[in-house]
Amino acid sequence: MTLEAFADTVLPGEKRSPDDRAIAGVGTGPGAVEAGALTLLQEPATGITGGLEYLVLSLDNHAKTFAAESELELDTDVPAFVALPYEFRRKLVTKLTAPGHPEKDGWVALALFCNMSFDSAPHLKTADALGQGHPGLTAMGWTLDDTKNGFWQFPKYGYGRKLAELHPDTTPSGSPA
Repeated sequence: MTLEAFADTVLPGEKRSPDDRAIAGVGTGPGAVEAGALTLLQEPATGITGGLEYLVLSLDNHAKTFAAESELELDTDVPAFVALPYEFRRKLVTKLTAPGHPEKDGWVALALFCNMSFDSAPHLKTADALGQGHPGLTAMGWTLDDTKNGFWQFPKYGYGRKLAELHPDTTPSGSPA
């Protein structure tokens, strides 16, 4: 629940149900959790799986301290970070990721992976993600029809114009010769 609440703080979405405590429900549409943040965070390739347990414990301890400093009483039925109202979650994440915070690197890495789950779905094959209606890729306009000659591409250039010609020695697979 703590990791879900963190992911939802970084990229908020709608509650999954009225009694959902991890997702604050301040976003419209799906957020990082629905996009697969927890699946991505548990991928060994991220290099952070070994530290997730520490980050969860640390985040809940930071939440307890932050709540005490803010004179906020927390519900003890859920982990401390989950019990924080959204605006306090956001303030705490901002504090943890601020320049100069001694643990900044860990929290920034965690936040980046939460964003990545939404905007690039690295935990899924692109065709599978689009076939499942991945919320982030869909929101950015990707479709299954964006392939040409086996390459994924948008129907229009990203900057509204072609930036460069393909090098004449480029192989059919797109690699430099």
